[in-house]
Amino acid sequence: MTAYRIQPDIRLDGYLLRGRATPTVRQLDEVGARADSLREIRAVDFVRKIDRGSDGSGYDVVVLACVGGAVQAMLHGLARAWQTGTSAAAAAGSRRPVVVTGYVGVVYEKLADGLLLRHGADVVLANSRHDADRFREVYRGVGADDGSVVECALPFLGGERYTGHCDTRSRDPYTVVFAAQPSVPESRTDRTYLLRRAVEHARRHPDREVLIKLRSKPGEHTTHIEELPYQKLAAKAPGGLPANCRLVYGNMGEVLDRTDLLVTVSSTAALESLHRGIPTAVLTDLGVREVLGNHHFLGSGCLASWDELDAGHRPEPDAQWLARQGVAADGPYEKAFDAARARVTELREADRLPPVTPYYTPRTAPGYLPGILARHGLDPHGEPLAGYTDAPEETGGLRRVARETVREAARGAYRHGVQRVAPAIRRWGQL
Repeated sequence: MTAYRIQPDIRLDGYLLRGRATPTVRQLDEVGARADSLREIRAVDFVRKIDRGSDGSGYDVVVLACVGGAVQAMLHGLARAWQTGTSAAAAAGSRRPVVVTGYVGVVYEKLADGLLLRHGADVVLANSRHDADRFREVYRGVGADDGSVVECALPFLGGERYTGHCDTRSRDPYTVVFAAQPSVPESRTDRTYLLRRAVEHARRHPDREVLIKLRSKPGEHTTHIEELPYQKLAAKAPGGLPANCRLVYGNMGEVLDRTDLLVTVSSTAALESLHRGIPTAVLTDLGVREVLGNHHFLGSGCLASWDELDAGHRPEPDAQWLARQGVAADGPYEKAFDAARARVTELREADRLPPVTPYYTPRTAPGYLPGILARHGLDPHGEPLAGYTDAPEETGGLRRVARETVREAARGAYRHGVQRVAPAIRRWGQL
């Protein structure tokens, strides 16, 4: 989505970085991710291939849509490849691809850590005016160049504006959607509480439909590990779920098409909902705390409790807060990407681009950077570690099937450990 926002008329090759959070086919389809080509790849192979392009001509723009550590590893790997003279970009002098990244979503934790791991890209996209100010402040605070920060908006906002529920407009009942999050809150007690309150709301209002929107199915992961899936908690709910309460999956935009009230702790879904003018409640039941992320919504006018919602309260968002967050429903959303589009185009058409120079180096972060790079098969200077360059990039026939089978089995074992074994060990430790 980001690639198409900043450069609309493109050929898009997608590379899925192989790891714990590699998205499944179902997850990609759910969010509408589309590319002209798509393949799963190791980090070291990505570095080798990225400047060649599918037709051998090289890429113009590279969008690194990864977690911070992966972005940092790719920046160092690409910088090394473009400096050693072995790549197409190096052979062409300084004409390398433009590197773009960003910090997408509700940025409420690891602000400095996540941003410094992204430093070194030509363009660091900020989701709003509020985020752009914070991003530049972090970079200036460590003496790093902040010229890469460009204000835009969340790339996935859209949909028709909410006009209010009316029985004559459709046959759908008044619909309340609870947007669950994989890691917020974390404890079983808190997650069980939120599920119970959603169920109780459905029982209190039998004329309403309550949907519990989940981001992944059991066995799937996003960038956050979900140890206690709501599916398992719902299966143990006393009396089960009432007829007007159910779990749903799918594209968040499609769910919002029929939403009359969005309820969440701190999900990015709140910003999608507010952008469309849908009444949105950010829960205070578990407190307003940094660990929950709902402190991000201070001043939004959206903070509310289940008790208030049960009584019929509909939050009214603050217009100035919405504008600073880049989600004003009546604002020029499409124009929000003009600056980013212009910056990327300017860099893409430039005769020369400076070397990629991340803030973190073996000198500035000798106790931190090597571990980050090693997780992706790179040494502290961005070179592939021994054993990584010799492994084949692709295999065919039975060998490829065997490798994929082993990989899926390993992922399954990892997920079982995260969702079953680790919680059990913690419970035993508390006895």
